[in-house]
Amino acid sequence: MTQDIDPITLAVLAGRMEQIADEMDATLFRAAFNPIIAEAHDASHGLYHAVSGDTLVQGKSGLPIFVGVMSFAVKAVIDKAAENGDLEDGDIYIFNDAHLGGTHLSDMRLVRPYFHDGKLFCYLASVGHWHDVGGAVPGNYNPAATDAFQEAFVLPPVRLAKAGKVQTDIIDILMRNTRLPQSAQGDLNGQLGALDLGKKRLDELLAEYGADTVRAALDALQDRAETLMRTELTDLPDGRWEAEDFLDNDGITDTPLPIKVALEIKGDQMLLDFTGTADRCAGPVNIALPTAVATAYVAIKHIFPSLPANAGVMRPIEVKIPEGSLLSAPFPAPVGGYTETILRMVDVIFSAASQAAPDRVVANAYGTINALSISGKRANGQPWVMFSFYGGGHGGSPEGDGLNHGNAPISTATIPPMEILESAYPVMFKQWALRPDSAGAGQHSGGMGATYEIEVLEESATAFLFGERGRFAPKGVAGGGDAALNRFEYEQDDGWHAPPMASKMVGIKLQRGQSVRLDTPGGGGYGAPANRAAADVARDVAGGLLTPDYATQTYGPDWKEVTQ
Repeated sequence: MTQDIDPITLAVLAGRMEQIADEMDATLFRAAFNPIIAEAHDASHGLYHAVSGDTLVQGKSGLPIFVGVMSFAVKAVIDKAAENGDLEDGDIYIFNDAHLGGTHLSDMRLVRPYFHDGKLFCYLASVGHWHDVGGAVPGNYNPAATDAFQEAFVLPPVRLAKAGKVQTDIIDILMRNTRLPQSAQGDLNGQLGALDLGKKRLDELLAEYGADTVRAALDALQDRAETLMRTELTDLPDGRWEAEDFLDNDGITDTPLPIKVALEIKGDQMLLDFTGTADRCAGPVNIALPTAVATAYVAIKHIFPSLPANAGVMRPIEVKIPEGSLLSAPFPAPVGGYTETILRMVDVIFSAASQAAPDRVVANAYGTINALSISGKRANGQPWVMFSFYGGGHGGSPEGDGLNHGNAPISTATIPPMEILESAYPVMFKQWALRPDSAGAGQHSGGMGATYEIEVLEESATAFLFGERGRFAPKGVAGGGDAALNRFEYEQDDGWHAPPMASKMVGIKLQRGQSVRLDTPGGGGYGAPANRAAADVARDVAGGLLTPDYATQTYGPDWKEVTQ
């Protein structure tokens, strides 16, 4: 029988448990060796249900996409432990198999059962984006991959520690399958430290309040999240709304791939039906089913931002993913470009929701992380791999213009600072600036994208790009205009060139002094451009965000009459 818990105690315990996850995040961010974790915060920690694996609590600094997918990771470990039949206090499982735990093979997952008084109480989990885990392309974003083995070394759930004793042979295998073993070892140690801290803090919490009270709080938080979600849905009109968007291609065949959703509300329930989405493709823009379900959760959290981050939110929501589609690709389908596909899923959910509740939804953000890897060898023969993602504009909203040069809405990951990248790798940023005229027009315009130009300082290097939105621009909503397309160019002896597939390319050979350049999209506009205040247009022209000709073409000449 569930123990009753008073509201004050519930609020205190909710804060304490969130703090545990937050401290785990902070511990890894401080300890990690690679800037994707240390600077960009591409990682997450949380507490998960002992039986179902459902998300109980997640840290506020972790990536939202991990809220959903990490529950699948914990479930995979629960199933594996059941096969072994000997789960012990001090065990730690590790794996990166994206078809079991979601996202892609760069995300290394550690799952640790937490015992109290000899009984399993919950699971602690840590996930972090390792800099390199083998595969054909340094940094693992291989746009030409046709199976998972071309993307990275695939590790199923295995026991890294048994009853507190680390299995060093597992670490030896991991370190032999990365181009950057020092970085990988540092990230692993950081994740192990975060799990140790989580255990220590849970020990303190349960000693203070008792296991029954904490368990009751966890149950109550999920039940209340469900109630809040049902209330929010009841406030919306019943109906069915559809939206469709496209991926440029799969990196193998230059054919657009549709992603379609029908959003249906009936009373206090919602259906997200992705029937009509493209079939599984040859290239790595497929995603595994856990990733697709988790993406739906991320979009819902954006539409209903006040709701807590636990599994109760999704109880009133059915996510229908068609079997055989690129949203439910089985192993060993390549899934390394999952970020591009889930961004498009978020976009179509927003576009459908804007028809039902335009006051709750923002226009499409820039819609691609532009995963760019540049690698080579230093003069002393040591390999280097600069992998990073890049920002763009966010969509306009009912409240105002979109954010200029933001991070992707699937995450809270920040864009690694230019100074960090230049100090760590033999490159120089010749440009890092806002991109004029890149935002969608609207009563509230989208945010601006960015221009990055990166010069190679070593004798030679090879670049790989995995992006999107090169052919299908981020959409506006409620009458707003579309943003600019993504654009990538690379320099050769005979001048600048663009990829044949617009947004994806492998094996770009660069010599010292040659550069690559990204012009990222802005966000879509919100509301009719004719309703934008002339003073706002004049301000953007004065600030260099809009060129005069573009401003006049898009918004008319009235802005010229405004005195700044």
